[in-house]
Amino acid sequence: MPYNTHMSHLEIILPFGIPPTPHQKELVRQMSTPSLAHLLGYAKQGQVLEFDEFSRLLPHERWLTSSLSTGHEGRQTSAPLTHLRMQEFSLLPESGYWFSLSPVHIHVARDHLVMMDQRRLKFEEAEARTLFEAAKSLCEEVGKTLIYGDAKTWFLRADDWSNLQTASLDAASGHNMTIWIAEGDHARAWRTLQNEIQMLWHIHPINQAREERGERPINSVWLHSGSAELANSTFQNGEQGLSQLSGDSNRICLPNLIESAINGDAAEWLAQINCLETTWFLPLQLALKNKEISSVDFYLSDSTKLAHYHFTSGKNLRFWRKPTLKSLLALTLNMS
Repeated sequence: MPYNTHMSHLEIILPFGIPPTPHQKELVRQMSTPSLAHLLGYAKQGQVLEFDEFSRLLPHERWLTSSLSTGHEGRQTSAPLTHLRMQEFSLLPESGYWFSLSPVHIHVARDHLVMMDQRRLKFEEAEARTLFEAAKSLCEEVGKTLIYGDAKTWFLRADDWSNLQTASLDAASGHNMTIWIAEGDHARAWRTLQNEIQMLWHIHPINQAREERGERPINSVWLHSGSAELANSTFQNGEQGLSQLSGDSNRICLPNLIESAINGDAAEWLAQINCLETTWFLPLQLALKNKEISSVDFYLSDSTKLAHYHFTSGKNLRFWRKPTLKSLLALTLNMS
């Protein structure tokens, strides 16, 4: 088979698989996902967990990091993933507490500041390098080391800031920044550094040129994902489909819907979930039917909920039952 047949059990999470409001009824009606409807039609539905809408990490981020033992358990802070990200760039340090520092765009909305989803902020490598060097000098002045990963991913060492409670990029995107800004010991020191970077970038020729071209300025940085050590990665990215899975982990994240949901793009959300019918829902249905996979724990989330479904193979797979997406709509209406 094209995928790993030794994975008898899978755990799959589909972030923002719960249809976004206020268009949920129309989206469910237009979904072209018969295999997902079959799967949900015979699934055993488990617990639906509710989370605070002002949480510093999203429900799917909690799930993805639930097995990490890094000393962050019980803390209201973004997931401790910086060392994992640094490893991707072959930058893994020998010591220190490191944060991810992300260049972002903020804009004024009535009486507060809103951070734009970084995925939709376009800029060139040369622009990022120039702004990075400017920020690096300010960091060095206060005894902090800043390292470049790529245009959108930088790393800040701040051992004495390890107790800061930070919010993930996705949790904070599109919202009032003051609600999600870092809190705790040394929060004032961080805000001072952030403000200095903002002021320097505000008058920087890079941003002046961007605004002259009608482009959004890169005018702030977001601190998040602090970690003290490398944690084992417990999941793999399933964006390319079931056929592309390796044997590295049986915990799978399907990130296809995150960007459209965070940005309130209902049309793109619909297009993306319909694409998942071909790459995931139909192959998964067939694999269960043919007993190539014995069982699946399937999770759907939005910004405040995490819903669990359990699928099993063989005779328990009741394919004669009428396909239905009613349980998706029920989740948007806060029904079990």
